[in-house]
Amino acid sequence: MSANDAKPDLPACVVNCAVYDTEGQRRDIGLDHISDVLAHDDGSFVWVGLYEPEEALLDKLQEEFGLHDLAVEDAHHAHQRPKIEAYGNSLFLAVHTAQMIEGHVRFGETQMFVGPRFLVTVRHGASLSYTKVRERFEREPELLKGPAFALYGVLDHIVDNYQPIVDEFREELNELEQDVFAETYRRDTIVKLYELKKELTQMRIAVAPLQDILSQLMRVQTGQVAEEAKLYFRDVLDHVVRLNESIDTLREMLTAAMSVNLSLVTIAQGEVVKKLAGWAALLAAPTLVASWYGMNFTHMPELHGPHSYFVLIGIVVVVVAGLYFYLKKVRWL
Repeated sequence: MSANDAKPDLPACVVNCAVYDTEGQRRDIGLDHISDVLAHDDGSFVWVGLYEPEEALLDKLQEEFGLHDLAVEDAHHAHQRPKIEAYGNSLFLAVHTAQMIEGHVRFGETQMFVGPRFLVTVRHGASLSYTKVRERFEREPELLKGPAFALYGVLDHIVDNYQPIVDEFREELNELEQDVFAETYRRDTIVKLYELKKELTQMRIAVAPLQDILSQLMRVQTGQVAEEAKLYFRDVLDHVVRLNESIDTLREMLTAAMSVNLSLVTIAQGEVVKKLAGWAALLAAPTLVASWYGMNFTHMPELHGPHSYFVLIGIVVVVVAGLYFYLKKVRWL
């Protein structure tokens, strides 16, 4: 390997820095050589991938690519809302990424600068590497016809990573449905339903704005996006629309499941109250009779009968038995 072919020494946060020619062939370059490559318009473009870079490095890339100050300022700080903004002959995009880690969704962010001859991706937080995207294009160089196609690959990769998470949400909801209709109330069930809905809401916040971003990419009239690439963005948009519909459907099902669970709990509590009221009524009958004879009146004729006690016991038994069968009939016991 010659000195010219040696892989350049790059900072740890620089995952990739390469130039792709019109044939889709890759050549690794150093950060200092970016402006030299862009100075010769031979149809090639530069693709730089970063992961949580330092501000000094972003300032360096701003100098090499001529990026706008406001776009670089946004890239300095993560937690941007999903958006697309035009700055002269370049575009700035911010999208949210997602990964399932230890049973919970972790969200990250990818910011992208795309121009006529460059693409810069800046990843923050939970975000899978775009190495697979580059490897795919390097295996199929006929697809890599410019930075707009590389941008399509990155966005398609992000959207594809949403689908397994949504599928896992669906499976978890199916499992929770059995707990929703369980005979006994479990507090864990409503907690899991709430957490699942919370994560789905965050997923919707990440996915829904992509529809507007992709629609704007398809309408861009300047040179940042080739006309041929817009067909590919339309395909990604179709995936996003289906994902968004799936998320909305799951959120509605979760809302219904939470309502059903709370309704069943209320009904179960009502049944308990009915049973307690029924037993209280059974106890009230003999208590009422006993309290009648506990008033200590001097003249109570029925006290002097030889069978008064047994008659009274019989009456109490009949009243209690009648109440018992009635309450069983109306399902209060």
